[in-house]
Amino acid sequence: MTFHRLGPWLGAAGLALMLAGLSPATAKVLAKVDGQEITDDDVKLALEDIGSTLPQQLQGADRENYVVDYLIDMILVAKKAEADKLADGAEFRRRLTYLRERALMETLFGNLGREAATDAALQAVYEQAAKAQTGEPEVKARHILVATEAEAKAALKRVRDGEDFAKVATEVSRDPGSQGGDLGWFSKDQMVPEFGNAAFAMEPNQISEPVKSQFGWHIIKVEGKRTKSFPPFEQVKEQVKQYVVQRAQQDLISKLRSAAKIERMSDAKPDLVKPDPAKPEQPKK
Repeated sequence: MTFHRLGPWLGAAGLALMLAGLSPATAKVLAKVDGQEITDDDVKLALEDIGSTLPQQLQGADRENYVVDYLIDMILVAKKAEADKLADGAEFRRRLTYLRERALMETLFGNLGREAATDAALQAVYEQAAKAQTGEPEVKARHILVATEAEAKAALKRVRDGEDFAKVATEVSRDPGSQGGDLGWFSKDQMVPEFGNAAFAMEPNQISEPVKSQFGWHIIKVEGKRTKSFPPFEQVKEQVKQYVVQRAQQDLISKLRSAAKIERMSDAKPDLVKPDPAKPEQPKK
């Protein structure tokens, strides 16, 4: 299968500019284009830019080879563009300014994120969130969903006469999304009010009378009740880290905005044009 390596060319243009002269002595040289080196560090940089656009089947050595080919093509095309004097144009200069400012922003944000996301900071945010979180009641239940009250009563009779609830649900329930009627664990507000109110008023192993909702008639069997606890730190660490980093970035942006003079021309009202006394007014048509 053939892929277009130069699809995201805006990012490629920025990378082409950054690659020149940025190969540290310790970098491993993977290829050369007319003497210009492509290193493993260049591949890492390219992956940050285009990694999310690569085909999923490209892994390992195939992925690295693909990116090296991408960089080879990019350098060749960039050299051709430079020979055609495209670097002298206003459009290129605008792109270069944009890419430079974006790279500076991302570098600063990266540094800021590493400084903000210390273990102590992550733990403090987690503990604050856990302290504010009250346990949420949950119910584990099965149900049988049918179209009419008569069908619901017939299903309820079968269950109360000793048939397995899951078996009856499999045979007659109109809910294709729950195997054997199993709904798993859920909170009250995850269900329509009629169903949620009925389920949370019941005790484990209790079976309801027919309950009507907008979807039809339900027979509900509650299998368990619990209070959902706050997840352990390790389970949500990445989410906490993301929150801390984003908060630090947003705080910086707010601080910079408050200290800057920002003018939005689209929001500005046009100045009223005052008549020039040296020029007579034009007659109105």
